[in-house]
Amino acid sequence: MGRVFTNLNRIVTALLAIVTFSLPALAAPNARLDGLFAALQEADEKEARRIAGEIELELEKSGSPAMDLLLRRGRDAIEAGDTAMAIEHLSALIDHAPGFVEAWHLRSVAFFKADRYGLALSDIEHALALEPRHYNVLYGLGVLLNEMNQPDLAQEAFSRVLAIHPHHEDVTSAMEDIKSQLGGADL
Repeated sequence: MGRVFTNLNRIVTALLAIVTFSLPALAAPNARLDGLFAALQEADEKEARRIAGEIELELEKSGSPAMDLLLRRGRDAIEAGDTAMAIEHLSALIDHAPGFVEAWHLRSVAFFKADRYGLALSDIEHALALEPRHYNVLYGLGVLLNEMNQPDLAQEAFSRVLAIHPHHEDVTSAMEDIKSQLGGADL
């Protein structure tokens, strides 16, 4: 088991290095998303919720009713706790639309819920390569790293979320959890 975590640690370190050095370079050209992400950084808390909702709607657009159906079925299966079915639907979606970031994101969530951390990390890497500003993917990375007992790396992922979405509600409680894990040290 220790060997598995050693390999995962290497993967996580490489993933964070890729994310760190590729954030501006890999962002897909989308003027609407660019404007929304810029506005999100400057928004107050109430406005940030509205803008975040618009970003999430934009990221969920596949451009195909069939792909939207697979995404919806995958999301519904995750919510129902059927990770195997979620992975099946989302894998089919990725096969047909490998450039659709939300498919990679949701499948990483399904893999995480199925305790398949290596596969979740791989999907997070794909999602961030497609959209490095996807704050929910970065949040998921932080949660995964925290679950793997890597609070220092989780803290870095959460800090990246806050750099993109300063009012992300879940990050505040996650940072408090990490603070307690690190013995109350100031972050």
